Amino acid sequence: MGADLPDYYFRVRENGAAVFRVDTENRQRRIEMDQIAVINIKNGEVKPQGDRTLSETDIAQIETWMSERMALLAQRDIDDIHRAVDYLNITTQWVQSKASDEQLEGITDDLLLAMHDLRTILVRKKADRLMKAQDAAE
Repeated sequence: MGADLPDYYFRVRENGAAVFRVDTENRQRRIEMDQIAVINIKNGEVKPQGDRTLSETDIAQIETWMSERMALLAQRDIDDIHRAVDYLNITTQWVQSKASDEQLEGITDDLLLAMHDLRTILVRKKADRLMKAQDAAE
């Protein structure tokens, strides 16, 4: 069983993870997890647990996990946006074909404001990208 387990376990938390070293090489052959650090993924901070000093291997494993985690979170953000586009399309179809006047009365202002806000930001960001591209071409 010990060969199947990783040397480190990362318990995901709100802004990072608690890092544990996994040990199965003890007399009772039990799985022991010794917390060695806490990670804050947002600011890249790694705090060793207690008065512990992290080894180069510990740091390398933590850095690998952090880069993989940030890539995963970035991918999830994009997936969420693609789902939001789908929801907008489904909402449009619902408004056109199924929504009652009472239902529309309850959601129209909120949707219009949210869509206006989104459109404003998208147009501004698009203009910024076009200006950068134009400046780079000159």
